[in-house]
Amino acid sequence: MPELPEVETICRGLNQATLDREMLGGDVLLNSTIARSISATDFLTKLKGKSIARWYRRGKYLLAELSQFPQAERKTEKVGEFPTPTSSSSLLPSKAGWLGVHLRMTGQLLWVNQSEPLQKHARVRLFFEGNQELRFVDQRTFGQMWYVPAETEVSSTVIGLKLLGPEPFSDEFTTEYLTRKLHRRARPIKTALLDQSLIAGLGNIYADETLFLSGVMPTTLCADLTAEQIGRIHTAIIQVLQKAIDSGGTTFSNFLNVQGVNGNYGGVAWVYNRAGQPCRTCSATIERIKLAGRSTHFCPACQQ
Repeated sequence: MPELPEVETICRGLNQATLDREMLGGDVLLNSTIARSISATDFLTKLKGKSIARWYRRGKYLLAELSQFPQAERKTEKVGEFPTPTSSSSLLPSKAGWLGVHLRMTGQLLWVNQSEPLQKHARVRLFFEGNQELRFVDQRTFGQMWYVPAETEVSSTVIGLKLLGPEPFSDEFTTEYLTRKLHRRARPIKTALLDQSLIAGLGNIYADETLFLSGVMPTTLCADLTAEQIGRIHTAIIQVLQKAIDSGGTTFSNFLNVQGVNGNYGGVAWVYNRAGQPCRTCSATIERIKLAGRSTHFCPACQQ
């Protein structure tokens, strides 16, 4: 599943490519991709004649603020200046509504020319002026898209937003916050880090990487963590996610950016997907176990 760095990479690419272009129509090839709050036909009707003012990422969700086309003149902002919402309340109602996307396990958003051959697993096509197209491709069909009506609170339609904890790069995500949330919890730290109500956007890949850098075994119970260990975990989360964003995310199976290019973090990963290989630090063999149904990778020498 694309995690925070992959979704952030896509968000930045969409802000570079798709803004202020009129949406001329589209085609829904799999009706279940559109969230049940609206029919596929109404979904396309609501988007036609609108443009995208900007994209945001919240956790693993992508959210496009819509405007009527032609868009009223506004201050030009550079990609990277768009703030990441820190809570669902940061996503205010818009006069033209919102477009929401969750990629789930295998979803891809590709910015292509309309003449490009259709991928086998294409699910939704949104047509823009200039013969350009935003194409949603999803092999496993778990991904979803939402239209949020004008002047509607985003989280009242995309209800998963209500469940998200703070963003890792936000002021709310402090060592004190993490300590408070982990205090007396009788579950493994790896399992806790995957809880989206604890930290928005962190997933299996970067939880393993975080625990390696912090020197903590994934099976350690939250209640047994020392203050020093929690501090290292907090620092490592931010360090790992920033490195992965700088690398354009990770591609082990399906992830592509909006231009169809693989992410590069996998080539420098410390432990994830490296079972049986030597640790990059101590040369011990990386091990893999199942923890709460998820593959978990660690170095038995570096992590205690």
